[in-house]
Amino acid sequence: MIKDDSLCRNMVPNLYNRFNSGTIFHWITLLTLPEISLKFCMTKRSVDRRRIIKYDLSMNTITDSDKILLIHLGGLGDMCLSESTFLSLSRHFKGNIEALGYTRFLNLFDRYFAKIHRIESIKWLHLFSNHRPDIIYKRIIFIGKDRRRNLRQRWQGFSREPLIFIEMYPENQLMAHGSRQNQSGDNRLMAHGSWQKDKEPQPSAISSELSAASCQPEAAVCHVEDYQLAQLAQYGIKAIKKEIKPKPLCRTILYPEKGFQKKKWPVENFIELYNSLKSKDINVCILESLGMNIDIKDKISFQELSDIKEFFQVGGIFVSNDSGMAHLAGMCGLFSVTIFVDFNPIVWHPRGRFLTFGQDTALTDISVIEAKIIELMAQDL
Repeated sequence: MIKDDSLCRNMVPNLYNRFNSGTIFHWITLLTLPEISLKFCMTKRSVDRRRIIKYDLSMNTITDSDKILLIHLGGLGDMCLSESTFLSLSRHFKGNIEALGYTRFLNLFDRYFAKIHRIESIKWLHLFSNHRPDIIYKRIIFIGKDRRRNLRQRWQGFSREPLIFIEMYPENQLMAHGSRQNQSGDNRLMAHGSWQKDKEPQPSAISSELSAASCQPEAAVCHVEDYQLAQLAQYGIKAIKKEIKPKPLCRTILYPEKGFQKKKWPVENFIELYNSLKSKDINVCILESLGMNIDIKDKISFQELSDIKEFFQVGGIFVSNDSGMAHLAGMCGLFSVTIFVDFNPIVWHPRGRFLTFGQDTALTDISVIEAKIIELMAQDL
């Protein structure tokens, strides 16, 4: 997830490249595309001479586009939590939206967009340079974080109509409440969730009054999906929550991963849980995350998210840390059992049917999660 707007600001590099020992190129300004507008100064130094060559190929033209461009620079989990926002915007603009972001994730939602563009392409550098716009879009929609308002101010210059800004998540609800839960010294996993069949949410248009009242920054809790949908009313856009059809709980999928920025439930716990469920003749498998090499003979691994999404179509219970993959599993109709350590599960839980556990320290209470898995599978029979 994007914790601040530094990702966007850092996407504009200091264009400097050293070629041979005798030649240095200094790029003075950015390439501004899609109209070819190139300004730079090339300085060539050698042992016997020095010369400066200046180029100015600027076309100095502005292209007026009828495109509606949606910019979303989030990761897998962020994209999954924004699906209802994608649906609402697509319905409002009658499918005439082109999306810009990380195509590895956006391609999972291609049904909501007329076209998807790859943010890593050099053709989009014009959005992050300091030069005047060379292209004006009909409207820009930005889903993200922009604490300093720099991106909104910049991109409004590219938008003929008022820019639509949807803040990705509530500012004051990043950290979990686990520290308060464990003041008594109780070191067990704390659970909450929505998993009874008669409590499964149905697709609906969101009441703007109700959503806005329950998802203001000062509200006690607000899930990310509802927080985004509540912001649409100010632009006259009807909020629609995407239906998630629950799939059968026919198997258990364990997804261990190593922690980098977030604390994680240890990999060893997943392996112990796997062996225990296996000994009870429960249909269980381990889905290996990229970059890991788990010593389990019948583990499953995929390279492409589209293949993982297809794998999820059978259904099951998905057990993991707070991760993008948990959000993909919930979006696909699996029952998610998610372990949170750093962040508030009420705000960040996967969509669909879910059960979350929260704890501040390293967790070893494997039997609690195992008992819930067995209980869920028994109820689904």
